Amino acid sequence: MTVTPIRLIGDPVLRRKADPVADFDAELRTLVQDLRETLADRRGAGLAAPQLGVSRRVFVIAPQLVGEGTVDHLVNPVLDFPDAEEQDGPEGCLSIPGIYLDTKRRLNVVAKGFTAHGDPVQVVGNGLLARCIQHETDHLDGVLFIDRLDAERQERLLAVAREARTAVKVSPH
Repeated sequence: MTVTPIRLIGDPVLRRKADPVADFDAELRTLVQDLRETLADRRGAGLAAPQLGVSRRVFVIAPQLVGEGTVDHLVNPVLDFPDAEEQDGPEGCLSIPGIYLDTKRRLNVVAKGFTAHGDPVQVVGNGLLARCIQHETDHLDGVLFIDRLDAERQERLLAVAREARTAVKVSPH
């Protein structure tokens, strides 16, 4: 179990649909522990296996978001939305460091999946927890939060990227 480097935007593993987990074995439990330790080290809200370069359908959520006694990870998650309510708020990603943009998400979610031991589990979330569950499930489908931005916000992101590129100067020394 170890803190693992996080894959950054541009890495092809972040754009592939992750493979379903079939074996609930020691290797999977080690992956979940690596995800937990890396997430704690980076102080994020959630982390998906593809962000560690592993194409498996599993993610972890920061313990403070799920509360004590609730599972902090999901394997092979399936999402359901009990209503059409939406939220719009800042979102970032450990694979896209330093970028935080308002992103629309559903306000409420019911996530069903399994624990690392293969036990069925359900997590019901709203607000930030719902946002995190949707964000991490997107990672498992090869989707980044910037893909969810409306046209105006995407243009703003491109403008910031262009500005950053022109601000980089090469030292003559």
